[in-house]
Amino acid sequence: MFFQIVDILGTIAFAISGALVAMNKRMDPFGVLIIAFVTAVGGGTLRDVMIGVEPVSWMKNMTFVYVIIGSASFAVVFRKRINYLRKSLFLFDTIGIALYTLVGVDTGLVAGLHPIVCIALGTMTACFGGVLRDILCNEIPVIFRKEIYATACILGGLTYFLLRRFLEDENYLFVIAGLVVIIVRLIAVRFKISLPSLYKKEDQVPDL
Repeated sequence: MFFQIVDILGTIAFAISGALVAMNKRMDPFGVLIIAFVTAVGGGTLRDVMIGVEPVSWMKNMTFVYVIIGSASFAVVFRKRINYLRKSLFLFDTIGIALYTLVGVDTGLVAGLHPIVCIALGTMTACFGGVLRDILCNEIPVIFRKEIYATACILGGLTYFLLRRFLEDENYLFVIAGLVVIIVRLIAVRFKISLPSLYKKEDQVPDL
């Protein structure tokens, strides 16, 4: 039950995140719904395809479809009351990657996969929807910039597996690991911490 609640909360967060980006790009209602949908289920779809789940999870449970439609509609109706659009987008996106990281990790565990593969699944579940959203909205995906994004998901996944030896209650594991993702992301953005670049400004990237 707790796992399903986390999955639904992640869906809501990413659907609102996608809707906000689409509205920022002045898309029509249909475009807003499509971007919200892709953002919410893109990562989970990739995860299910990779582990051989057929059909993918959101196709078997209409709850997720209704949640996405409701979340996108909420974002559209109350768009004028959502102050500081960028801050709102960042908040929902951060909550989304935290929740979806844990959903992906748990799905990997249920499938009996190695912890490293589970963390990779969690990271892809959290990030791929945002990648599709940004590509469709003609933006460079956040994961491909220097910002701490996928790294936060990886740290959250590592925290989950490290604490499994000491905590038996999965609810506490989910909360702590999720908070690690959120806190790492917030600190990185607040203090402008980023991964080092492979090239200096004066370096020339060789042509292929």
